[in-house]
Amino acid sequence: MLINLSNHPSQYWDNKQLEAAKEYGEVVDLPFPAIAPDASERELLSLAIEFVQKILSLGNNSQIVVHIMGEMTFTFMVVSQLKEKGVKCVASTTERNATNNDDGTKLSEFSFVKFRDY
Repeated sequence: MLINLSNHPSQYWDNKQLEAAKEYGEVVDLPFPAIAPDASERELLSLAIEFVQKILSLGNNSQIVVHIMGEMTFTFMVVSQLKEKGVKCVASTTERNATNNDDGTKLSEFSFVKFRDY
């Protein structure tokens, strides 16, 4: 099972990413929490512990892999705890194609390349 802890639900993944995810089995989406920029380390740690428990309960003793992408300090806390428990964690790598518009805005499109272990 691949637990997708990100702000990018698997229903919007392209075929290449969905095919790569099949290596891990069923994909289960778990929305990434909104992390306040002024949250304390104590608050983040409490939230990380809560999410690790959610992830482990979703796995229900089956082999799980967690795809985790989001706010860096929270991600680090969750990945560290999961790895201590022997849970494999992966990130998605992408190629970014950016276009600078005349009005100063930028349009970035991302193309999935592969999953990479943390």
